[in-house]
Amino acid sequence: MTMNINTVLELAGAVLGLAGLISSLCAIRAVRDWRARCLIVESSLSAVRRELALVGSISLKTGHRLKRVEHEYSGVAERVDQVELRGGSQSFDQAIDSARRGADPGKLTQQFGLSRGEADLVARLHGRKKSA
Repeated sequence: MTMNINTVLELAGAVLGLAGLISSLCAIRAVRDWRARCLIVESSLSAVRRELALVGSISLKTGHRLKRVEHEYSGVAERVDQVELRGGSQSFDQAIDSARRGADPGKLTQQFGLSRGEADLVARLHGRKKSA
């Protein structure tokens, strides 16, 4: 069997054609893999967007709750300062003495830093009895 130039060219063409076919099949498979990966990334991105929306909603609700709590308890620091300034039971003793001398709850609140409820209680328990 002798090989002439035509046979060699035919074999080279067949090998090149086969190589092109194999390359095309590999490219098609790679494209399919990339498409599958893109679908996975897109579905993950959708899940991340839903989670982000949920976190944003929770954050907004938490912010509103925090503002409400700050508003409700804004006077606590001032009240603690008043309690610390009055020096404990000594101011209650003084308020009791003052109530026995006839001081009203308003004066007790102002003079001794008592809350309105505390001043009312001291005045009722230790104040002068009103006669009818």
